[in-house]
Amino acid sequence: MYGPGAMLALCLPCFLSGNVFGYEYGEDYSDSYYNEISNGERLQRATQIPCPPQDLSRWDKLFIMLEDYQMKQDMLLQQNEDMVKAEMDSIRRELHKHNNNNVCVQASENTCKCISEHMNRNLNQAMDQLREAADMYQAHNNETLQQLIQYSRNQATHLTMAMKSFSTYPKEQEASNADGGKLERALMATVADLQRVHAQLALFQRATAHRFLPSGCEMALLFPMRSKHIFVEVTPSMSMSLQSFTICLWAKVTQSLNKTVLFSYGTKKNPQELQLLLARNSLLLTVGGETHLVEAHSVVTDGQWGHFCAAWSSEQGLATLWVNGENAAKVPGVAEGHVLPGNGFILLGQERSRSGIYRDMDSSVAFTGKMTGVNMWNHMLDAGRIKEYADQDGYCDSRGNVIGWGVSEIIPHGGAQYIN
Repeated sequence: MYGPGAMLALCLPCFLSGNVFGYEYGEDYSDSYYNEISNGERLQRATQIPCPPQDLSRWDKLFIMLEDYQMKQDMLLQQNEDMVKAEMDSIRRELHKHNNNNVCVQASENTCKCISEHMNRNLNQAMDQLREAADMYQAHNNETLQQLIQYSRNQATHLTMAMKSFSTYPKEQEASNADGGKLERALMATVADLQRVHAQLALFQRATAHRFLPSGCEMALLFPMRSKHIFVEVTPSMSMSLQSFTICLWAKVTQSLNKTVLFSYGTKKNPQELQLLLARNSLLLTVGGETHLVEAHSVVTDGQWGHFCAAWSSEQGLATLWVNGENAAKVPGVAEGHVLPGNGFILLGQERSRSGIYRDMDSSVAFTGKMTGVNMWNHMLDAGRIKEYADQDGYCDSRGNVIGWGVSEIIPHGGAQYIN
């Protein structure tokens, strides 16, 4: 690059002093001029003074060649610089494209990580809430668990779709394949974790459903089998000599037969003075004997909790039946003007025998299942109160003034027992 400039620097002093390239020694540099100086001129040059005025055209040619050579060098350098610049621009674009791919993959990883952390926080919080609800508010468990299961299914579906979308990513993004494989494995692991959580939630749902007690009640009566020896005796808080009443209770019957006793009040004269019964899928109320009957059809389901209420007033003999807060039957003229006699016996899950001896009880009418929230009032409750007590997510702190759940003396016999 600096050769022509150096030659020019050497030639100029020699040219100005009259001694150009050793002409005074008679040396022949004809080849340096590419044979443009003829032989005749070479002979004449030996006798003439070097660098005569008429030979200046030769040096003009020399300088022109040097200038042309310099220009060619500059052009080659400029071309090389342009090529290098174009190549650098191409490399810069590729690097920018590659950086964009890495940013995209990194953003996807960060998004999936945030989703996973958010899901883990939600699931951990929900599991803590479910553990507390299993003891205090069992009614809330089923709804919460269903929401969690649906949420996990939706998230699993979304992540599966994301994986499918990622697997069809354009081929020109091959530079990010390694990071993409890592992201795909992370998504697969997240889906597997969600499936395990879904299985655990389903198992927990079955366990809590078995232990579930409605309306926030903390304990229940268990009647493990149908037996004449299994029953519960209740001592009321006031006299049973009543002209009106309301009985409410929660019951989960294992199997209802033609006659299955929930609540029975009897005296020596009439062992079936007052009864609240199940008959297959029907609910029945009798007052003053079986001739005074009120019945609600197709309201009972075996193996499911139900809230059953019966209300009666001797005035006009109005009797009503309520199931899960809804009025199922309303009949006037039932034992109109009748007054319940006092000094009787209240049994749950069984009826008093006519002999009054426990061993003479009938096992075919015995209740089997669970019962809780048994209350009795000495008046007819209004519809709003009954609907409130029938709320599965409510509170088990409403107690009757004749029988109050958790307050009155309720004693299991035989194999009946309290559970929570």
